[in-house]
Amino acid sequence: MNPRRRAWLLGLLAASQAADAQAPAAQRAQPLAFPRDHGAHLATRTEWWYATGWLGTEGAPTQGFQVTFFRSRTGLAGDNPSRFAARQLLFAHAAVTHLGATPRHQHDQRITRWNGDPAAALARSAEDHGDVAIGNWQLSDQGPHWRAQVAARSFALDLRLTRTQPLLLQGTAGLSRKGPDERQASHYYSEVQLTVQSAQQTGRAWLDHEWSDEILHPDAVGWDWMGMNLFDGSALTAFVLRRKDGTALWAGGSFRSAGGAVRAFAPTEVRMAPGRRWPSPATAAAYPVEWTVDTPAGRHTVRALVDAQELDSRGSTGSVYWEGLSELLDTQGRRVGLGYLEMTGYAAPLALR
Repeated sequence: MNPRRRAWLLGLLAASQAADAQAPAAQRAQPLAFPRDHGAHLATRTEWWYATGWLGTEGAPTQGFQVTFFRSRTGLAGDNPSRFAARQLLFAHAAVTHLGATPRHQHDQRITRWNGDPAAALARSAEDHGDVAIGNWQLSDQGPHWRAQVAARSFALDLRLTRTQPLLLQGTAGLSRKGPDERQASHYYSEVQLTVQSAQQTGRAWLDHEWSDEILHPDAVGWDWMGMNLFDGSALTAFVLRRKDGTALWAGGSFRSAGGAVRAFAPTEVRMAPGRRWPSPATAAAYPVEWTVDTPAGRHTVRALVDAQELDSRGSTGSVYWEGLSELLDTQGRRVGLGYLEMTGYAAPLALR
């Protein structure tokens, strides 16, 4: 992308944050309904669809992947009829982690403006079903499965993510608190234990969809989050929002056994203690790549399968974060699950308000 155009789009994003600073919160009380709520919620400020997973076998995964689409309402150009009006900004991140004797991590990103027209050819985000795209990057709900297609500069993905379990509504019926103030909340659901099919391999995936008007307390600089598919069919989520001094501002998560009910965690029930850190040679950020996680589901260790899984997205969302394939170990050190660990706010405080 042309650097001037990227800078202009990022300037719009900054303007959108200022324009929305006094905007009323979008309605958060309505019950979720599907397939409608797989789609975009254009009245809200921030939204993302996050697909992460692995290919290979439980004992020897060969590749991890991430496909993410973000949407940000600018609060600008509301009365402008032009098809170039920047009412919304769309971003996309994609990454592949190759395991084996010589691990390597590849990633790419995109950013574009969108006027909100669902029939737009180059970028779109449907409201009545899950379908978000920037050019030939796409994530779409196709009934029994999601399909993720990415044609990046150095890699390509074409994945079918088939549902095997019901939706997992996070928080209280899909409304997830993210801070001490009630307005710091998001609608949030997960699709867990998705079966992944590529042209050559199978695997497992996790998809999160989240939308909000305000998700971070002013004292929060970032978060640590994990979503783990356990090999027995259960699913474990845990997250902690951090202050600048590293202490926990808020926490949450959930556990669902295979075929069981969701057990939502209270903020006092989640503790994530950092262990070994990996210093990024690119940004000098020091990321904890091993954690001890205590929840009502027990004590686990989360450990990155590759240390170097940092994503520099300053060319799109403007942030640097770590997102990578990791293993879940029980207290005996046995691998009981695989999933993704995400850490934000280590290179710089996360500017998501």
